[in-house]
Amino acid sequence: MSSSIRSLLLLGAVALGVTACGDGDAPDAYGNFEAIEVVVAAQTAGPVARFDAVEGAPLAAGALAAVIDTTALALDRQQLAAQQAAVRARLAEVAEQLRVLEVQREIAERAFARTERLARAEAATAQQLDQAERDLRTVRAQIEAVRAQQRSVGLEADAVEARVAQARDRVARTEVRNPVAGTVLATYARVGEMVAPGQPLYKVAALDTLELRAYVSGAQLPMVRLGQAVEVHVTQGDAVRTFPGTVSWIASQSEFTPTPVQTRDERTDLVYAVKVRVANPDGALKIGMPADVTFTASAGGAAAPGATP
Repeated sequence: MSSSIRSLLLLGAVALGVTACGDGDAPDAYGNFEAIEVVVAAQTAGPVARFDAVEGAPLAAGALAAVIDTTALALDRQQLAAQQAAVRARLAEVAEQLRVLEVQREIAERAFARTERLARAEAATAQQLDQAERDLRTVRAQIEAVRAQQRSVGLEADAVEARVAQARDRVARTEVRNPVAGTVLATYARVGEMVAPGQPLYKVAALDTLELRAYVSGAQLPMVRLGQAVEVHVTQGDAVRTFPGTVSWIASQSEFTPTPVQTRDERTDLVYAVKVRVANPDGALKIGMPADVTFTASAGGAAAPGATP
C-alpha cells in the first residue's frame, strides 16, 4: 500500500472520529432568550409634561418616569374644595338652627306642662292650653324638618367628599411610577404629546436574569426536571461562552416545533417548551439571542410539567 493511500485512510478515520465526537457533544435543545416585559401606560388623559424614561437606560422601581399635565385637574380640585367648604358651612348653619330650636322646644315643653297644671286647677282656659300645645308641636315639627335638612346636607357633604377623593386620586395618577426595576426597552411618548388613559408610554424589563425558551422532544422530556442545573452555550464572535442555568418551567402540553427553532428531531415532531433561568450580571445576554442547552444531572426530584418552582 502506497504512502499516499495510507495518508488518505488516516485522514478519513480522523474525520469519522471528529464526526462521532460532534454527534456525542451535540446540544440537547435550542432556543432564544426572552425577558418579562412590562408595558407601562398612562392612567389619565392630558399632555405629557415630563418624561424621564430613556431607551437603554436603567430605571429603578418606584422611580418617577413621567408626569401628565395636571392643570385642568387642579382647577377641578379647587372648585370641589370650594363646594366642600360651602357644604360644611351649611352643615354648621343647620346645626346652629337645630340648637336654637332645641332650646325653644325645652321652653315650649315647660310652658305646656305649666298650662296643663293650671288648666287642671281651672286657673287657665282651654284656649290657653290649646295654644301651649300648638306651640310645642310647632317647635317639634320644626326640629324634625331641620334634622331632615341636616341629613340631606350631610349626604351632599359625603358626595362632595367622594368627588374630592376622586379628584385627588386623578391628580396622583398623573405621576407615572416605574413598577419594576429594569432597563427601558422602548418608549412610545414624548414631552408635549397628548395621551389617553391606557395609552402605552414605555416598555421596561429586568435584564439581570433572562429566560431561555427552548424545546425538547418527548423522548428528552423524562431527563428534564424543575430546578435542574443546565449549561447554556452562547456563541460570541469566534468563541462559545457557557452560562449556568436552572430549569424554571416545563410546558404541560406539547406543540409542533416552532419554525425558527432547530432540534435534533424532525420539525413535524411534537416538542415541549421549557424555560431556563440564566443570570446575566454583565449584560452579555440579549433578548432574542439564540443559545443551546446541555442538560446535566438533575438538581431535584421529578416534577410534573407545567409546574413552577
